[in-house]
Amino acid sequence: MEVYHAGSRAVQDLVGVREDADHVGRAVGEGIKPVAAAFLELQPLLVLGAADPATGAVWASPLTGAPGFVRATGPRQMSVTGGVPPTDPLATALATALATEGTQVATIALDPRTRRRMRLNGRLRPTARGFAVTAERVFSNCPRYIQRRQSYEVVADRSSGQARRGSELTDVQREFVESVDTFFIATVHGGEVEVSHKGGNPGFLQASSPHELTWRDYPGNAMFLTLGNIALDPRAGLLFVDWSTGTVLQLTGEARTEFGEDAERRVRFTVREVVETPAAVPLRWSAPEYSPANPASAD
Repeated sequence: MEVYHAGSRAVQDLVGVREDADHVGRAVGEGIKPVAAAFLELQPLLVLGAADPATGAVWASPLTGAPGFVRATGPRQMSVTGGVPPTDPLATALATALATEGTQVATIALDPRTRRRMRLNGRLRPTARGFAVTAERVFSNCPRYIQRRQSYEVVADRSSGQARRGSELTDVQREFVESVDTFFIATVHGGEVEVSHKGGNPGFLQASSPHELTWRDYPGNAMFLTLGNIALDPRAGLLFVDWSTGTVLQLTGEARTEFGEDAERRVRFTVREVVETPAAVPLRWSAPEYSPANPASAD
């Protein structure tokens, strides 16, 4: 199994971490180990990334349910009960994908309580209760830049289904984006999809205009799966979840990476479409304890 494509290799070589990436890449497998299966069954949130085959737009979407709604149902299969709500920008695309089977998707399960995360990429197929993903790449990431949230509550007052759509960020949305400590990014290359987590102290992400976001790419595990995709295909989707209200903000657009001195990297994201859904997620998490790995400044 080839872990890296030409885009990831180009970034690894530019930064000088190819050997580190090779070492980390050995942990990527196709099977779901027992410890990973146990982790999945405890999660109330799963983030899914995919491209809309009709428009080409890339989105990241949240899926929620009682622990056990996502679980390993075989050595290479993850099953999900339910799906995204009808107002989600991926709803139609997923319905089409499940009708044809074999569409590539990426998922990430992140547990703020333990600061653990797990990524599973593969191909969709429908099930009687939702869908399954046949695993092709399974691996865990280090806890770096994950904010700890000790507990959560589940509320019944879900969204009325009224999603607000636009082509640029409002002033309120820009303020929200600049206050976050966590977001998710989905990227693509060919038929492959990746979805990853980005974190930092509030202010690490800047909304420089209604049409553009920027953030510094902090040192990570040297794999450069996300930046590798962006190097070859700029399409990307961002997901922001308000951990205290359940409001979800989803963006799709294009990203590019700027490389500075000492291999410092900054990503610029151009907004093409915005979808905001109040109270879309029924989870209300406790206040964060910021990761000790977070840089003290966004500069």
